Amino acid sequence: MSEDNFPRQLHIINRATISAMLWLNGIAHIVIGLALAASVLMFTWLFFMDMQQAINANNLVHGFLRSLGTLMLLWTVSALIVAEIRYLEGGKLGVDTFVEVAMVVVLRKVITLPVLEVAPPMQEVLMWEGGALVLGVLYLVVRWAQRQQYDVDSVASQDGGKQQ
Repeated sequence: MSEDNFPRQLHIINRATISAMLWLNGIAHIVIGLALAASVLMFTWLFFMDMQQAINANNLVHGFLRSLGTLMLLWTVSALIVAEIRYLEGGKLGVDTFVEVAMVVVLRKVITLPVLEVAPPMQEVLMWEGGALVLGVLYLVVRWAQRQQYDVDSVASQDGGKQQ
């Protein structure tokens, strides 16, 4: 919003409000970072507990698939941590991070479907697998578009911003 559209008499309050909101946003991102770090520790612990439970129950296949689902959650948290670090360093939050998180969550569901107590209907399985395929294609398209933008930016920076 342009400062020309804002009453001049409220300029000091406007600047103070913006400053307070920037501080609050910074604190929120610190809390998010700490929560993500705590979740890494919790999911790591849960992974080892799942493995121990599988070994004790002599059901390694079922336990492996369950613990793999926990590792997928850890992967999700890792992707969010990378995005948070990028943001805190002044970068942008890319849509690829959110597509990756959605893809991992759907893949986790696909991986854990075989170990459910009650077998899901075939329609549900096909829905999850179709969702995984769509998200995989979407991820490739987003990454391809980002690569194209990176190439354009690289050429522009090498030319010094001059047009040929």
